[in-house]
Amino acid sequence: MITIRAETSKDIAAIRHVVEMAFGQTSEARLVEALREADALITSLVAVEEEQIIGHIAFSATVIESLHATVNAAALAPLAVLPTHQCRGIGSDLVRRGIDHCRRAGYRALLVLGEPAFYQRFGFIKASLHGIRCPFDVPDEAFMAAELFPGALAGHSGPVKYRPEFDLVSG
Repeated sequence: MITIRAETSKDIAAIRHVVEMAFGQTSEARLVEALREADALITSLVAVEEEQIIGHIAFSATVIESLHATVNAAALAPLAVLPTHQCRGIGSDLVRRGIDHCRRAGYRALLVLGEPAFYQRFGFIKASLHGIRCPFDVPDEAFMAAELFPGALAGHSGPVKYRPEFDLVSG
């Protein structure tokens, strides 16, 4: 049985291992640690099976700098599941729980850079369809947004301002 819960301080080394194994590099794990150290995580959830952490997801605050207003959004990054446990719905469970947490916390929208076929099932669409621009050089279809409340992004086009910790991955 798999349990989804908030991370604890005892989970940090295991989270790093999961993220490094999932991505095959260290930059995403360094991002999680930097966001944690900056107290910038909205939520950080782990998937546990038989007392082993097999998945992790993090959300941090970001803003969309619209001409008329600033929209508080949450950045989903990263989502990681051990390669030996992928394609079992663990990542989807983590995403759903994280979305629920962000909605309850009052965030209006979510942003993600990822695989469209995976994230579209959670309501993500190309951010460019809302006029939202990514500050990183990425394919248009991979940068996506989802409204947590109907109409949350209506009339709010503009660039996204990520936390400086994201430079660890994009730079």
